[in-house]
Amino acid sequence: MKFPRLHLVLLDCPDPFELAKFYSALTGIAVETWPGYAPEDMQDIDLVHDSLPALSFQRVENYVAPTWPDGIMPKQMHLDFEVDDLDEGERHVLSIGARKADYQPGETFRVFLDPVGHPFCLIMKSD
Repeated sequence: MKFPRLHLVLLDCPDPFELAKFYSALTGIAVETWPGYAPEDMQDIDLVHDSLPALSFQRVENYVAPTWPDGIMPKQMHLDFEVDDLDEGERHVLSIGARKADYQPGETFRVFLDPVGHPFCLIMKSD
């Protein structure tokens, strides 16, 4: 049996274009828009890379940000990004609009919140 291949990961958000620009700046993957549509009017926008599942952002009216690590709106999921240097990675994500989470549970990774509150981690690249 051939197993299904993960096609994309979708994040709910209030403004897909703005969040796509953040993750594009984080990963270096270009924002993919549809011909004939203004990016700010699109209901969902993708970052597509040939060898990775797409990262997609979908407009949700009345979006409520997750709380981390606890709270009334649990995180539900998060993304991990591998880096060679945690300090350098931290400087990069803060410079593009991420916030460092108050609670940091480990030493080999750091938790951040994207501009609309989704938690994500920078983790040390394993050799």
